[in-house]
Amino acid sequence: MTPEISIKKVVHIIFQARETGRTAELHAFIEALNEDEKANLVAIAWVGRGAFEPEDFDEALKTAYAEATAPTADYLMGMPHLSENLESGLEALEIDVTEAEEDFYDR
Repeated sequence: MTPEISIKKVVHIIFQARETGRTAELHAFIEALNEDEKANLVAIAWVGRGAFEPEDFDEALKTAYAEATAPTADYLMGMPHLSENLESGLEALEIDVTEAEEDFYDR
């Protein structure tokens, strides 16, 4: 299954998570996502940290919806190595981010 969130948005979050001093901006960006995007983002991070295998993405997504008890931004920003987890998750799901990264750098 392909995540139902723009890869450009995930790349944007990865880059913001790496930068110090952008916590408020990152929090606002994540909170502005719709519920489907938030659940997909969490599922990608879980795949990236090894909580779910890539072929179990659907299960990760269902779990993300079911266990969404805290604000998504708070949950993700409290996750150690958020940017690395998202990158690893995209890679494990075999999603090419080259174009999205180039677009981000061209801004």
